[in-house]
Amino acid sequence: MARLLIADDEEKIREMLGKYASHEGHDVTLASNGREALKLFENSDFDLVILDIMMPEMDGYETLKKMKEIRDVPCIFLTALGQEYDRIYGFDIGAEDYVTKPFSLKELMMRIKVILKRENKGSGRIIVKDLILDEDAHTVTINGERAELANKEYELLLYLLKNRGNALTRQAIISKVWGYEYDSDDRTLDTHMKLLRKDLKEYGKYITTIRGVGYRFEKED
Repeated sequence: MARLLIADDEEKIREMLGKYASHEGHDVTLASNGREALKLFENSDFDLVILDIMMPEMDGYETLKKMKEIRDVPCIFLTALGQEYDRIYGFDIGAEDYVTKPFSLKELMMRIKVILKRENKGSGRIIVKDLILDEDAHTVTINGERAELANKEYELLLYLLKNRGNALTRQAIISKVWGYEYDSDDRTLDTHMKLLRKDLKEYGKYITTIRGVGYRFEKED
């Protein structure tokens, strides 16, 4: 059982999510707007938050940013927005996933389950020149400086590095990192790859897009 905080200004959606998540065995707290969600977050520990983006008083983006100032927490955004900029911004401020309305409750619960059971065990370091991924510390350093990667960026990089030199299909990457079936209309992977390349600085060029297949992390020069 996990403690979930769900914030959505639409009562019908909020209640439906709360009822379904409770049925799945989770301890659910509901909020009708961002300010209420933040106040609840300040006074209780939650394992995961689900935030609607377009909420009155304080939108989901601002709510998550303020939550991250208090402590790190995985977040799934719910929204009717579908532009690439919106997804990039959401992931950039630390969201784990992004679900566009209307959505399947069963799929949402599956995504929650994947996030909650993420493996935390490490097994050493992977070194590519001055890029070092330390699984035990769950950190990435570039030229001796800590790279601030979102959790999904870290997991993508880990999977790419463990298979560097090999072509990885989109289906394989999504299944490994997100834990659900590939959806040809889901651009989540491409958005995260764009952010990862940016955060890896000069090492971003090592991630090659293989048209019609997926991605590959090139071996050292």
